[in-house]
Parts: sequence; C-alpha cells; structure tokens
Amino acid sequence: MAMNSWRAALITFGIAAFGAALTFALSFPAPFLTGPAIAVTLAGLAGIRTTAPPRRARDAVFIILGLTIGQGVTPDVLEAMRTWPVTLAALAGSLFAIIWLTPALLVRFWSMDATTAFLSSSPGHLSYVLGLSEGVKADLRTVSIVQSIRVLALTLLVPVAVTLTGQVPGKALEIPAETAPLPLLAMIVAAGTAGYLLERLRLPAAYLIGGMLVSVVAHVTGLVSGVMNYWLAAAAFVSLGGLIGSRFSGVTLMQLRHAFGAGILVTVLGVVLAGAFAVIAHWITGMDLIAILIAFAPGGLETMAAMSVILGIDPTFVASHHVARLLMLTAIVPIFVLRGRRDRL
Repeated sequence: MAMNSWRAALITFGIAAFGAALTFALSFPAPFLTGPAIAVTLAGLAGIRTTAPPRRARDAVFIILGLTIGQGVTPDVLEAMRTWPVTLAALAGSLFAIIWLTPALLVRFWSMDATTAFLSSSPGHLSYVLGLSEGVKADLRTVSIVQSIRVLALTLLVPVAVTLTGQVPGKALEIPAETAPLPLLAMIVAAGTAGYLLERLRLPAAYLIGGMLVSVVAHVTGLVSGVMNYWLAAAAFVSLGGLIGSRFSGVTLMQLRHAFGAGILVTVLGVVLAGAFAVIAHWITGMDLIAILIAFAPGGLETMAAMSVILGIDPTFVASHHVARLLMLTAIVPIFVLRGRRDRL
C-alpha cells in the first residue's frame, strides 16, 4: 500500500511538473502553481489516479513553502504592522459576512442541510473543516468538491486577475543571492521541529506556519541572509499545485456537475464580500489594494501565501492575514458544528 501511494504521488508530481513546464513556456501567470493545478485536475477528471504526497513528504513541502514565505520580512513590513489591526478587523468582518450569507443561499437554492451548507461555505483550510466535522451528519463528498472548486478557482484566477490590473509590483532587476547550504539546512531542521510542536497543539497548517516563523526570526535577527534555493522553491510550488489538483481524483462528472454551481457561488460570493471589505480597508489605511485583496481572498493559506511570493507581493502580510483567518475559524467553526449536533439531539 505504501509503495502504491508513493507511485501514485510520483505520477502526480510528474503530471504537475509537465503542467508547470507548459505554462512556463506559454508565459502563463504563476506557472509553477497554476500549471500543476490545471494539469493534475484534468488528469484526475480523465480517470488517472492522482493523489497528494504521503504525509511526511507533504509536511516537507509545507516547510519549504513556509521558509520561502518568511524570507520576505523587511523593516518596512514591520513598520507597516501598526496598520494591520485595521485590516485584520476588516478581514474579520468579511469572514462573518461570508459564513452568514453563503450557507443561507446554499440551503435555499441547493437544498443542502444547514451543516453541509456551512461546511461547504466556510472559507478555511479544507482538511481542518473536514476534521472538525467528524461525527456530524453532513454530505462530506459535496463539501469536499465545493471547497476544492473554491480553492482551485482562486488558484487559477487570482494571478490572472492581478496581472490584468497591471498593478503587479515590479520585480527586482538583480536576482537575490540564495541562502548558504548550512544555514538553510539548519532552518529546515528548526522549521520541522517547530512544525511538529505546533502540530501537537493541533494548529492548522502547522508545518507551513513553523517554517514561516523560523524564517522570519532568522531573517529579522540577521542570523540568515539570502533567499530559498530556487530549485527547492520551484519543486515546492509544483507540489502544492499538484496537491490542489489531486482533490478532484475519483470525482465523477455527475458529482462534479451537481456541486459545480454551489462551488461557483461559494467562490464568487466569497470573493465579492472579501473584495468589498478589502476596498474599505484600503480606503482607511492607504495600503496596496492588490496585497489586501490577496490577503483577504478566501483561498487556502498555503496557496495564497505561495501566490504572493510568485507575484512579488508582500508574503508576510498575506500569510499573516490568512493565518489570522484560520485562527478565527478555529473558534467559529466548532460553535456551528456543536450547534448542529445539539439541534439533532
């Protein structure tokens, strides 16, 4: 069974790498993330067995992503943190708007029960939401498809939308130097340890957050300089794109058709509500609107944080807000789940 899992994971990574190479050749936005997501999704719908990497390999990918995200901390970012309480408050407002309005529409027009509708519309980490839903009478297959459509749609559309605005920050002309091998290895070990401890505390996306925290501390204190090895970063982005696409493996066209409309509603309404609150935050703080939009976008933490790195947008600001969103959901989702259980007693 273990060998079969690794074989399927390697096939998935191969398909993802092909998608990355193709979209890179076509100059597609964020090719190392969007290309793999498209290729693996299409392969899964075509009947090819695709799968997420085994757990520890997935943790390693998230460690590299976390270290890559954390390296973006600068004194300017730290100075800007004094305005973050305003954006965090606006984020909380968008979150509550999404989880109150969207489930009502899913119940009304898709005839979902209240618990399935709430879990389908929750703008949080899919594995976290499904983990909390254990023992609840809900259509978890529908929840998984709707949530995966949301994550995939945002992964594909965000870089295109940002590019079309013409507001992508200019990239540095000089390629930053990579972190030396020994400090990089030390950060990887420290990030793995931090991720393990956070996982024991049941914090969502533990290894990603552990890597980010270690990278932030190392770069802010001057212990480490330079950026993540480019080949390691590219491999991590390709793996993340493949992970997103692999969620559609085994889904039939009938199941996809039934949940597709709900997935589009959840995505569009979430983006509209998040965008409205992002504009309000932009008016109040004067901060870059594109950065706020990606920070508020109801996509996966790993995906949106990685997207910010690829598009040259402040990744620490984006990741911090997505972490805050998950922490808010940590408190909010159990309340709704427990209420649903109590209503059935």
